Amino acid sequence: MATTTGYREPGFLTTRVMNPLVLAMTRLGLSVWGSRILETRGRRSGLARRTPVNLLDIEGRHYLVSPRGETDWVRNVRSDEGRLTLILGRRRHEHVAQELADGDKGPVLRAYLRKWKMEVGVFFDGVTADSSEQDLMGIAADHPVFLLSPPRN
Repeated sequence: MATTTGYREPGFLTTRVMNPLVLAMTRLGLSVWGSRILETRGRRSGLARRTPVNLLDIEGRHYLVSPRGETDWVRNVRSDEGRLTLILGRRRHEHVAQELADGDKGPVLRAYLRKWKMEVGVFFDGVTADSSEQDLMGIAADHPVFLLSPPRN
């Protein structure tokens, strides 16, 4: 499991405008390019914590990428053995997240940047979907990536 130390604080536009807008639309069941509400269990409080995320689908496999690095939702997923729920409207889908090793993140980061460059590109230190594999590997440790699977019985 990769461990990162960086975190990029969201700005005013994100916290006061974009996130509330995406949350409202997602609660209504309208996905904005794969948006979902991620629900995790707080690692200290045990209470449900919700945040908007972009669900990435690559050939039928689902991934979550943390463009801001070591966020609370990342730490909550890690502390709860990967258990999480993705919400779209009234639909709730339980998942188990497996964190990818840095060496396995390249194709996922490239696809993520291709799809959401305008929204999250600033958090990737100038690396784009067209950057070299070496450049992608240079930022891999700063961006946790999780492969989602159905919950284990």
